[in-house]
Amino acid sequence: DPVSRIGYRLVPYNPEALSRDTEKHEKMLLRAMAVSGFASGNVMLLSVSVWAGIDMGVHTRDFFHYISALIAFPTVFYAIRPFWWSAWAAVRHGRTNMDVPIVIGIAITMLMSLWETSRSGPHAYFEASVMLLFFLLIGRSLDSRARGRARSAAEHLLALAAQPVSVFQPDGSCRMVPADQVPAGAQVLVAAGERIGIDGTVNSGQSDVDTSLITGET
Repeated sequence: DPVSRIGYRLVPYNPEALSRDTEKHEKMLLRAMAVSGFASGNVMLLSVSVWAGIDMGVHTRDFFHYISALIAFPTVFYAIRPFWWSAWAAVRHGRTNMDVPIVIGIAITMLMSLWETSRSGPHAYFEASVMLLFFLLIGRSLDSRARGRARSAAEHLLALAAQPVSVFQPDGSCRMVPADQVPAGAQVLVAAGERIGIDGTVNSGQSDVDTSLITGET
């Protein structure tokens, strides 16, 4: 189907499963953010020492670069997963998204830095890759939280739409019926404080209705 061809998938709507998946994804982002933040602080300490260059020989500089690589590579492999999965899903279906250049840029920077370190080069950029991941994960975590709040509001609206209706039966009794199964012309009972589940005309009784959901007023 067209949705699968562009890299997405369709699943039945299940609020509980969606909530579990969202919580699992947010925990993964937080763990990756914590690891990249801790690593970026340590790698930056080594990089500042190299940048200062005071009384530092080539062997000491290379040693600091190798230590930075030893910290940075496992961190990148762990923290880049949210971007890698998204980029791979896009490339596999013949398209790109914002995560593709992120993965390519970080991979090139890491490999170039390792190559320079192996050749005793003066410059390596391990701290740039790890710190970039750290800041990107901060943004991705905030975005996930904002999406979660918007999804929660939509779920509340769906819950309002699923409100059952008290329908009068021919024998005078009332029976709870889903809103989409109420026949046209049926008489329903709306109790005080109850949400009105369907459209209709007031036949008897008098009350006030909270229309803030429609008008936007408080």
